[in-house]
Amino acid sequence: MDSENLHRLPVINNFLAGAHVDVTERTVSGGMHFQDSKRKVDYVLVYHYRKRTSHVGVGSPGLLHRPGSLAIISNGETDKNQPEQQQQQQGQDAPCPDTEIIHLGPLDVLEEEKWEQRNEFECNLIEAGLEIEKDVENKNQGLIFVRIHAPWNVLSREAEFLKIKMPTKKTYEIKEEEGIIQKLSEIWHKFTEPLQPKVPRKNNTRMKNLSYPFSREKIYLYNIQDKETFFDNAIRSRIVHEILKRTYSTKAKTSKGINTLIANNVYEAAYPLHDGEYEDESKEMNDRKLLYQEWARYGTFYKFQPIDLIRKYFGEKIGMYFAWLGLYTEFLIPSSIVGIIVFLYGCVTIESDIPSKEMCDHHNAFTMCPLCDKTCDYWNLSTACAIARASHLFDNPATVFFSIFMALWATMFLENWKRLQMRLCYLWDLTGLGEEEEHPRPEYETKILQKKSRTEKSKRISQDEDEKDEKEKEKLTWKDRTPGYLVNLASILFMISLTFSLVFGVIVYRITTAAALSMSTNESTKSNVRVTVTATAVIINLVVILILDEIYGMVAKWLTEMEIPKTEKAFEERLILKAFLLKFVNSYAPIFYVAFFKGRFVGRPGKYVYVFAGYRMEECAPGGCLMELCIQLSIIMLGKQLIQNNVFEIGVPKLKKLFRKLKDERSETKESNSNLSKQPQQWELDYVLEPFTGLTPEYMEMIIQFGFVTLFVASFPLAPVFALLNNVIEVRLDAKKFVSELRRPDTVRAKDIGIWFNILSGIGKFSVIINI
Repeated sequence: MDSENLHRLPVINNFLAGAHVDVTERTVSGGMHFQDSKRKVDYVLVYHYRKRTSHVGVGSPGLLHRPGSLAIISNGETDKNQPEQQQQQQGQDAPCPDTEIIHLGPLDVLEEEKWEQRNEFECNLIEAGLEIEKDVENKNQGLIFVRIHAPWNVLSREAEFLKIKMPTKKTYEIKEEEGIIQKLSEIWHKFTEPLQPKVPRKNNTRMKNLSYPFSREKIYLYNIQDKETFFDNAIRSRIVHEILKRTYSTKAKTSKGINTLIANNVYEAAYPLHDGEYEDESKEMNDRKLLYQEWARYGTFYKFQPIDLIRKYFGEKIGMYFAWLGLYTEFLIPSSIVGIIVFLYGCVTIESDIPSKEMCDHHNAFTMCPLCDKTCDYWNLSTACAIARASHLFDNPATVFFSIFMALWATMFLENWKRLQMRLCYLWDLTGLGEEEEHPRPEYETKILQKKSRTEKSKRISQDEDEKDEKEKEKLTWKDRTPGYLVNLASILFMISLTFSLVFGVIVYRITTAAALSMSTNESTKSNVRVTVTATAVIINLVVILILDEIYGMVAKWLTEMEIPKTEKAFEERLILKAFLLKFVNSYAPIFYVAFFKGRFVGRPGKYVYVFAGYRMEECAPGGCLMELCIQLSIIMLGKQLIQNNVFEIGVPKLKKLFRKLKDERSETKESNSNLSKQPQQWELDYVLEPFTGLTPEYMEMIIQFGFVTLFVASFPLAPVFALLNNVIEVRLDAKKFVSELRRPDTVRAKDIGIWFNILSGIGKFSVIINI
């Protein structure tokens, strides 16, 4: 059968009307198209099915009337798998097929409800103009992939409705700087040419197409050479996702949307496809393979990021994140250089430091009071010589300059980000982008329905009050949210108190351990008491911080769900604020204690302050607390980066992927299937990948690091160096995760990084106070 006639036939599950499609023919498209190898798969829905143990009956009690073997086809038709019935004429709608009576077993009721919801939802998608292709349920249980294609008329209609800006035929020239600035720019471009990723770029970067919101009436304005490629894959999937979010399913007992159906386990997943494989041996290049070769490999760590290609493939929101991360990493270079100079200055001037020279002079026998009661003896100040000399490496006149420099650095970084953000908004046609209408979250809709049902059971009152109640029933008022707010407040206060209690517990550990080691008869143990106690206490702090970070992340999500935010944006912002508050306190509480409170409440000889009977409040080292603060900061910062990067960002996703694969293999039956030998399709490969859960973890990790770099940098000038080394790896780690380990996210348009900028600005201002 030739491809032209093949394309005209309606697709019914894995079959063509009047012709069976061979498995080898199906794999021609590489998993990116329908069976006709022409229509693109723009979106995929996935669900688990289990065949019923029921049988067809004739009118007895407890029977259910349901449509008979409905098969959804790509042009909006339906087809009965009954030989005596003729296929309906193409172009006609058949939303209501004949029914047959089926006996339902007790375990089949839930599966039947899901079937009805899916059937209605998919019929509504067809009425919206989408084209659908499904697999045959030929096993007792398994996965079914519903492929969705958006034809030109749907794409153009929705692009006009969503006001998507598309390039027109009209071009204009971008004016460039002239004179010395232009020459410096040319020199810079030539110098950085080896660092540029090898991705397709416009031949003439000075000319730009004028973009205009798409309009079907003014279609002549746009340079449409091929309708199939005019809207790229990201825009096509975004349009389909918008339709999925607003499509009704009355049998779902909630308002509408694919998110509701996924929350109710009617569908298991919904995602757009990746652009093919990224490691195949074929010479055919796609955006995914290009991103992997020029961005996601560790061998390209020295190259700039292909931000425009990232934006094209993943959308503006993810593009903004990587642009911000790239600028932050670039700005760490000058701060790292200055930090190294400050450290080297301390190394060079250590011999001329008068306080440490006096402490190390054995001729000056400064006898010091015992560090603890009863078990400790008097000691000579010269025994603290090593700590005093080490403190000078980080506590010298140059650190004052470095503190001022980092305060200015934070401000310059934020101002440069605002500049880059505006430039990207212009280049990506985001100027004038307003707030897009968001659909309510499934949990919010469920709460509204519960409120309506409670109101309907209440007594009838006057008509005026009825109208007022009707308006209140359509939304959640402050009365509905008050219990959630009270639980939030109490829980957050409890979590903060728990953090402070654990910090106090580590303080008690240091005091008791120091007292115990001071009783030792081993002289080397007694001489290294302070170092031993400090190192072990910091490691305990690190373990506690890592454990509480994971717990607080889950608690913040649970508390935000209790508030029942209406939209995903409101949910995300509230989640970010709670998670940041809890993780900020958790990460910095031990460091704040050492920096501002340790050694301040010791008392004096004869009138010491005691934590409890026999144990005095701990003191700073003779050279001050800055050395201990340096050890605390370095171990916590490096430990968080190494463990979170290697364990949480690499190990955990791989384990989840393995468990998902084992679960799917276990759910498959041992029935023979002729299609098992076929090459896996792209939608099957993408299903095994981890679902995208948002950018909050990536931003949070970098924001906490930004705090380490700016807030306490006076005590650890090498912090920017370690942050730079971490970020060079982090960029490629995140890139590899997005390209190869996650399902392709839905493209989201965003003109900024949202609430994260306000948090960065707050940390920048707070750092000035802390460093002073």
